[in-house]
Amino acid sequence: MNKKEQLRIKRHRRIRLRLFGTKERPRLIVHRSLKNLYAQVIDDTAQKTLFSLSTLNKQIKEKLPSAGNVQAAALFGEVFAQKVKEKGITKVVFDRAGYLYHGRIKAFADGLRKGGLVF
Repeated sequence: MNKKEQLRIKRHRRIRLRLFGTKERPRLIVHRSLKNLYAQVIDDTAQKTLFSLSTLNKQIKEKLPSAGNVQAAALFGEVFAQKVKEKGITKVVFDRAGYLYHGRIKAFADGLRKGGLVF
């Protein structure tokens, strides 16, 4: 593991001390790779993943020529918000997993807000 990844994990551990997902307001965690984004909604009290989705999903992949850019992140955020709202979840706690809040992470968060999620 390289130095940058170690620092990100260190930041994430620090963030996780304060962030906690409940049944009413679960934690939405996002993971970023070079080519894709992965997101899941977690209830930390029951230690269960309530919903997960990534840009590797067939429905999303058809709409995107490339899944590793800001436009794809914004579209993925809107689709993710729509699917989560179908599950009955409207409020979440956003966990950026130690990634800086800019670029694809910010575009994803803006897409979530545009899709109707509150955080």
